[in-house]
Amino acid sequence: MGAKLSGSGGGKYDVEANHEINVTPFVDVMLVLLIIFMVAAPMAAVTVQVVLPPAVAQPSPNPPTPVYISIQPNGNIYIGDSATDLASLGDDIRRAVGRRDPNRERIFIRADKDTLYGDFMGVMNMLQDNGFYSVALIGTDER
Repeated sequence: MGAKLSGSGGGKYDVEANHEINVTPFVDVMLVLLIIFMVAAPMAAVTVQVVLPPAVAQPSPNPPTPVYISIQPNGNIYIGDSATDLASLGDDIRRAVGRRDPNRERIFIRADKDTLYGDFMGVMNMLQDNGFYSVALIGTDER
């Protein structure tokens, strides 16, 4: 912090604070950093020539298509776009999953906000009875 020893309107020995920021040390530090980065930047470039082998990677298989169950307010049940009912839901969901393991398969359930809780629980119980324990519920983000 600087001090001002004399000025207009004050006595010879009045001391008042100088409220201006001294930017000289800041500029000095910035110039030193600039020089350091200018000197260090060319050292980051690699000049050693190396012949790299081609990258050969096996393509990963596509993830399986997710299975969606939709429940309408009137109780209609759909697997994907095809209609089903609660009695045949187990067979239809196994057909939709195919040869994949039902214990590892995740089933996504979309239910209308006006769907009865009993209809929803009927679908959940039928999924558990057929070995599908990994269930995800889909909702909308209302912000």
